[in-house]
Amino acid sequence: MLRQYLQKLNKDQVLPVKDTEGAVLVIAGAGSGKTRVLTSRIAYLIMGKHVEPSRILAITFTNKAADEMKLRLEKMVGDLDGMWVSTIHSMCVKILRASIPYLGFEKNFSIYSEDDKDRVLKRIINEMELEPDKFLKLAKNAISSAKNSDLSPKEYKEEHIRSQNIGVITEIFSKYQEELKKSNALDFDDLLIKTLHLFEDFPEVLAYYTERFQYVHIDEFQDTNVVQYKIAKLLSSYHGNIFVVGDDDQSIYGWRGAKISNILDFEDDFAGAKVYKLEQNYRSTKNILNCANLIIRNNSSRKDKVLWTENDAGEKPEYYQAYDESAEAEYVATKIKSLIRNGKKASDFAVLMRVNAISRSFEQEFLKYNIPYKVFGGFKFFDRKEIKDLTAYLRAAVNPLDNEAILRVINVPRRGIGDKSIEAIIEYATYCDCSIFEAICANEHLPLNASAKNRIADFKDTLYNLMLEVQNYNAPDFIKLVIEKVNFLSQFEEDTEENESKKLNVSELVNSAEEFVKANANATLTDYLGSITLSSDTDEFDEGNYVSVATIHSVKGLEFDTVFMVGLEETVFPISRATDSEEEIEEERRLCYVAITRARKDLFISRAKSRYLYGNRQITLESRFIKEIIPLLKEKSVGGYNGGYNSGYGNGYNRQDRSQYGYKRDQGSDYGYYSDEAPSRTFGATKSFSSGFKLNANVPKKAESVVQTKFHSGMKVHHKKFGNGTVIAVKDGGKVVDVAFLGFGIKSLATEYAPLEIVK
Repeated sequence: MLRQYLQKLNKDQVLPVKDTEGAVLVIAGAGSGKTRVLTSRIAYLIMGKHVEPSRILAITFTNKAADEMKLRLEKMVGDLDGMWVSTIHSMCVKILRASIPYLGFEKNFSIYSEDDKDRVLKRIINEMELEPDKFLKLAKNAISSAKNSDLSPKEYKEEHIRSQNIGVITEIFSKYQEELKKSNALDFDDLLIKTLHLFEDFPEVLAYYTERFQYVHIDEFQDTNVVQYKIAKLLSSYHGNIFVVGDDDQSIYGWRGAKISNILDFEDDFAGAKVYKLEQNYRSTKNILNCANLIIRNNSSRKDKVLWTENDAGEKPEYYQAYDESAEAEYVATKIKSLIRNGKKASDFAVLMRVNAISRSFEQEFLKYNIPYKVFGGFKFFDRKEIKDLTAYLRAAVNPLDNEAILRVINVPRRGIGDKSIEAIIEYATYCDCSIFEAICANEHLPLNASAKNRIADFKDTLYNLMLEVQNYNAPDFIKLVIEKVNFLSQFEEDTEENESKKLNVSELVNSAEEFVKANANATLTDYLGSITLSSDTDEFDEGNYVSVATIHSVKGLEFDTVFMVGLEETVFPISRATDSEEEIEEERRLCYVAITRARKDLFISRAKSRYLYGNRQITLESRFIKEIIPLLKEKSVGGYNGGYNSGYGNGYNRQDRSQYGYKRDQGSDYGYYSDEAPSRTFGATKSFSSGFKLNANVPKKAESVVQTKFHSGMKVHHKKFGNGTVIAVKDGGKVVDVAFLGFGIKSLATEYAPLEIVK
């Protein structure tokens, strides 16, 4: 059986699999089969070296990756029998649940999400009589940065002593930490920090785990921060067997504290470390890999490697320059619609962007052409209000000290406890240095009238009864009990589509808990709540038949047949804040490399020569990353799809002077890309754009074809999204029609692709 698995590996993959002792670094290029190497290595330890599974630790960076690794290993070796395969945060939760009393916390601690963190910070900032709009983001970023670097408020202040408002920010930080302690709660960063402190300050705890885990494996090592790196070193300090896999060219989380130096300096930090490179790519075509190699070689902070493949050459990546964001989205939508008609599925496509702020125009065009899509990077299921309200009840039942959870639901559903009553409760808790729940229990001492005290007493009784019952139910049954006892669905009684959706979400939460309990024997409600908080962006992706519209960060580790990489403009990609720092530009370039290597068969790259973003319309400059790979791209002519169309919004520029705009081929360029030499323009509110325009003589023109159209002005039509409308203009020989829709205005539609039906 083991021989069978090893035979599936290439010669470069076999070497690190069989190198089991000491420190090993595997530099695994995109699509080079690193997960197969990692799982084969663990299987080799168990079946070839007869290591007990419980002596093996495998750390990944997403729940989805951890679940996939477990499934692969179970197929290879059978029962995992005590092996830990999890994300690093989940591992830390497991360790803290067992040993956090050493640090003065209770084992039933709550885990605060980013939303919980925001609410606590806002409350602190308001109590300090500061401006939330000014200090919330500053304090939040400072706290995360400090924790990622393992700095206390005092240490952070000393390190940033010359920074503006540093005294106020570190005071907020200190109060935030005090609030977490009172609430017996940890935030996401604390899970790592507290585990590190547990290991550093209590040698007996560290000894237990370092002796237990004879072999430590870490995936996506390039994404580790300072604290994660220290934890990894400590865990492997007894046996010295640490096996890490990563790709320095895919280090894209510097803004979260990830240190690319962790992988670049691995050989210096672990004496005698062995390094292996995986350069054969199994995912992409030769032409896609050529682009990836060409762009990443411009980075200086990297280990040299060149991806290669035995796959076909494939098509050259296509580069399209549109006049504005609507034309760019139209190009993408009609291209996808055409490919779907030729046999592709919607799930074969991904539209990847640097920032999700530019997704709107693509969503609009997908609706127009009836293309199923899903946006990633917006509200996740567990971030929806009704779900966060319901899970706050669960958190309060498990951990009565969780101030944030109790304050969140004190008036959900509405029970007449107003702002004045809540303010009195908070003031009493602050004065007596007690929890919010204790203040609620002392409601008779609050400076409120009898009616307000009675309402608070009723809420206290509800919470107290839930706290008594929580031990008697599994997670899904307790959720059902909470829904019933607090009359949770009463707030959605009005018969509206939105309320129906909210009730379905509540039902789905119960279903989620049932699935969790089935998949995790003996799991508690606390375990389930932890799994919710630890979910990641990548975990959202499923097998549905839709186009994925996503930020590049959210698709790392995924792959698609066809990728559209959009918004390739300076200040968008690379993002504006990176342009003054070579280090940040290199991370942006790595992000571009990640986007390119998500594509298996086809890659389309586009940009808009004008974009409305952050309240202004501006002429854009071509991204430097385009210039770096231009020799390998197949260019489409500049312009709107099929020579232009009505954009449908009124705050743009007049397209009729496009021919004066000077989109000339750069005569000084070896590669013949289009330059941005253009006079300045005046922008302002105008009417909808005219569809006809002349291209510059230097731009190759598409031959006109005669199209027999069935549409004419005045005709009544129906669109699946926009409803009934009237054709007001037929253009380009019937290729494009302008239709006036009630409530949606005038839309310009390509008749070949738009879901239009003639109303008889």
